[in-house]
Amino acid sequence: MNQNLKLVATDMDGTFLHSDNTYDEERFKRILSHLNEVGCNFVVASGNQYYQLRDFFPGYYDELSFVAENGAFVKDHSELIFSAGISKSTVDFVIDFCNDYSDVQLLLCGLNSAYIQRGSAQKFFDLMAIYCHRLDWVDNLKNVDDQFLKFTAIVPDEKTQFYYDLFNAHLKGEIVATSSGHGSIDLILPGCHKASGLKRLVERWNIKPEECVAFGDGGNDIEMLKYCGLSYAVDNAPNDVKAAAKSSCPSNNDDGVLKTLEKLFQL
Repeated sequence: MNQNLKLVATDMDGTFLHSDNTYDEERFKRILSHLNEVGCNFVVASGNQYYQLRDFFPGYYDELSFVAENGAFVKDHSELIFSAGISKSTVDFVIDFCNDYSDVQLLLCGLNSAYIQRGSAQKFFDLMAIYCHRLDWVDNLKNVDDQFLKFTAIVPDEKTQFYYDLFNAHLKGEIVATSSGHGSIDLILPGCHKASGLKRLVERWNIKPEECVAFGDGGNDIEMLKYCGLSYAVDNAPNDVKAAAKSSCPSNNDDGVLKTLEKLFQL
C-alpha cells in the first residue's frame, strides 16, 4: 500500500497538532523528506486560514500544499489554484440572519484577511486571532472589500447542534454549515469542503483517490475521510467521524498521524 500513496492529507487541530498546538517537528521533517523522495505530496487540510496554517511550518511551508478554509482556498505548493467566492448578496443575507441571534459571534473570512465587526467582544477577537493570523476590525462587515471564502460562527458549546441545524434549515441553497464541534460552525458554499479541495489537487496531479490517505477528527473531515482510499480517524475523534474513516489510529496527543505514516512508509 505504501508504494501506491501519492497524497497524504491531514487536519490540524485535534489531529496533527497536540492539544497545546505543537507537534514533533524533527520527526515530521524526517517523514516529509521521505515523502518528497518517493513523490508523495503532503497536504494540510483545515478549516483554518492559510496564513495561520503556514506559520506551523516556518521556512518550509512551500514544500507542502494546502486545502484551507474547509476547501475554499487551495494551494499547490506556492501556487494558488482555487479560491471560492461568495456573492455580495449572500454575504449580506448571512450577516442579517446572524444579527438576529445574540448568541452568534461572526467572523467573515476573505482572501486577504479575516474580519470582525466593531462592537464584538475583544475576547472573541483574541480567540479568532489564534486561528486567523491576518485579522482586522471593521466598522461594518457589509462594507468589506475582499473576495469572501466563508464565515465562521462561534456559538455556545452546548448549542452547537441547535445552530448547526438552524443554519442548514434557513440558509439552504445559499450556504451550508459544517462543524468540528465545540461551538465552532463554518458556513461555506455548497459543495465546498475538504474533499472538494483534495479533488482539485488529485485531478491536477493526475492521481487517484485510491492513492490518497487522510487523517481527521471532526465533522468537517468526514467528506475527506470518505473520499480517500485510505483514511484514519484519530482515537480522540467522535464516533460518527470514526464511522466515516476506513481505520483508526492513536490520538493527536500520541502522535497518531506521524506514527501511522512511519508504519505506512516503513520508516
